[in-house]
Amino acid sequence: MSIAAVTNEPPDLARRGWLADASRAAAAMALSALFAPPATAGTKVALQRTGGSYPFALGVASSITGANSVVLWTRLAPHPYEPFGGMTEESNIVRWELADDEHFSRGVRRGGVLTHAEHAHCAHVLVNELNPDSTYYYRFISGDATSPTGRARTAPAPDGDLTRLRLALASCQHYEQGSFAVHREIATRDYDFVLFVGDYIYESSNQRYKRRPHEGPVPYTLDAYRARHATYKLDPDLRASHAAHPWLFLWDDHEVENDYAGERGFDSRSPVDFLVRRTAAYKAYFEHMPIAPARAPRGPNMLMHGKLSWGRLADLWLLDCRQFRSAQACLRPGRGGRPLVDCEELGDERRSVLGEMQECWLAEGMAASESQWRLVAQASQIARGAINTPLGPSIYSDTWDGYPKAREHLLRTLARSERGNVIALGGDVHRHSAANLRVRPNDESSPVVASEIVATSLTTSGLPEAVASMVRSANPDIVHCRGDERGYVSVEVTPRLTLCDFRATTFPVRDDASLHTQARYVVEAGRAGVRTD
Repeated sequence: MSIAAVTNEPPDLARRGWLADASRAAAAMALSALFAPPATAGTKVALQRTGGSYPFALGVASSITGANSVVLWTRLAPHPYEPFGGMTEESNIVRWELADDEHFSRGVRRGGVLTHAEHAHCAHVLVNELNPDSTYYYRFISGDATSPTGRARTAPAPDGDLTRLRLALASCQHYEQGSFAVHREIATRDYDFVLFVGDYIYESSNQRYKRRPHEGPVPYTLDAYRARHATYKLDPDLRASHAAHPWLFLWDDHEVENDYAGERGFDSRSPVDFLVRRTAAYKAYFEHMPIAPARAPRGPNMLMHGKLSWGRLADLWLLDCRQFRSAQACLRPGRGGRPLVDCEELGDERRSVLGEMQECWLAEGMAASESQWRLVAQASQIARGAINTPLGPSIYSDTWDGYPKAREHLLRTLARSERGNVIALGGDVHRHSAANLRVRPNDESSPVVASEIVATSLTTSGLPEAVASMVRSANPDIVHCRGDERGYVSVEVTPRLTLCDFRATTFPVRDDASLHTQARYVVEAGRAGVRTD
């Protein structure tokens, strides 16, 4: 995945007064304990022996980084909840193999990587000089233990004429609220990659919907976030989904703290405390995801947005909607998002979701794109989702509805795409949704400039049908909206059309759940907007 040449620093530090000088000093002291330097050449290295403890309990994963490279991931953790995952403080050599076939008999490439205790013995391997549009198989070896075999693949060459792209769009997998059986189906299907658009873990709990417990209380420290990620990776269906397909990632709020916005949290005692917490959460996130080593976080900052080209068929932008976000409008102490009916701050032009630098990067990229389709992946729902009340339309302040000027700016960017064929892909709102996007939402005199497909949650509870009906009736741009079922969206892109199957099952998701097609929508090339198939 090609990443824009930008720094890891937030684009508007000076304008926001990110932290007072005294707070910076205090934060720097606290953060130093989280980011010890990597091991040097003189570091003592152990050759791990399994001794009955399997070091690959958290599985394997991969990601696509371009037409000629992939990222492979694992973490040595025979006892994931123990210090260092049950490993010693010594560095370990992990060998990796990648081959053209699953029996590792053709085109085998080999290498080794050091894992370090200060980085949870995770391994991120960037393999270059691969063939475009090719499938590979990989595995890791530590001592006498061999990991499960995973499937990786490269993107097509930039000038490749493709007839198909297939992806699984998913988000919001609250471990406590149901089985990951949706991943079991994803693992068995033919997808080029899984596009996960946020809330990979949940830091929070909800006693009302708890079906299986997290390993501990709400995480605030690096060790606690590591344990939370381990709980999710120990689920066999999630591990199977990772092994079966490469994944592309976005994050949303629950990877750190519910409704956090930029450097502002709502469950921390002070801005410095939140900065330390965000640093720990970002580091644990990186340690457990197949992300290129060069994109490792620097303190509380991490480069997440990027672009992937799928030949001439599609360009895909992945947007970071949390790290540079302005605080929610009309805040109340200790609260992030909340329902709003009347708030003057909503009209503030300066309030942003993406940050100025990321907005410019997206606009420049879309203007230069010559692909048939332009796919824009972001964490939430762009279409207006207000509900009519006796006091006026009520919106939720943490969604795009809470940033109407920023949404207008984004939609004008999408409207300027000369070739059209723009589809926004999102999640977060725990409902399957298909919508037409206009610069002026729900205004029939404003032309449809793009289409939107939003995946419901994999497990997290959603809207009851009565509320979903209110959303549909108040927002004619929303063609489909159901929040009573869980699932994902199967997306197939061809030169002529994009077909979206809303796969769904009942809530809560049972271990033996099976999925059905809740609805099917099509976007035709040259015609903005969704229609039923």
